[in-house]
Amino acid sequence: MSSENPTRRKILNAAWTLLEQGGSQIRMSDIARAAGISRQALYLHFPSRAELLVAVTRHLDEEKDIDARLAESRNATTGQARLAAFIAAWGNYIPEIRGVARALMAMADSDAEARAAWDDRMDAVRQGCAAAVTALARDGQLDPALDEGRATDLLWGLLSVPLWIQLRETCGWSQEAYLAEMQRLAGRALLAEG
Repeated sequence: MSSENPTRRKILNAAWTLLEQGGSQIRMSDIARAAGISRQALYLHFPSRAELLVAVTRHLDEEKDIDARLAESRNATTGQARLAAFIAAWGNYIPEIRGVARALMAMADSDAEARAAWDDRMDAVRQGCAAAVTALARDGQLDPALDEGRATDLLWGLLSVPLWIQLRETCGWSQEAYLAEMQRLAGRALLAEG
């Protein structure tokens, strides 16, 4: 649990709630009102909206204990085990952050601060993909046609939130089908034959 002060936590939770509700144009004044504080008090904790949005996404990860969710992947002894555990952890996390993700993605094209927050979290996902790919390469299991950079890009694209939304919400796939196909496709795309 966080050691953040109560006002900061209240601000983060208020912003999280507004984003979850589809707040694609939330302003600092909206967040201050939802948190029950003045705008001046809000700016004392978060000098910029960009800082606040990045902090909200990290707060979400902390509240949902992303480190515990990634423990199996991080502790895996083989590249294949790390890949499978990472896909499961991230794939099962997407439904829980979907509301915030949709809001930030909707704002990203016209809102540099939202783009910064989204990019910050997607960079963390990319790092997880890179770690899985590095483990495959270390074990000699990475397809020799791919270098680690390209393999990381491929896995990162495969595990994108927009693809999850399209398959789960537009196409109606079950979560189990989504995870099974991501595991299968990642294996076919990244693993050396044999």
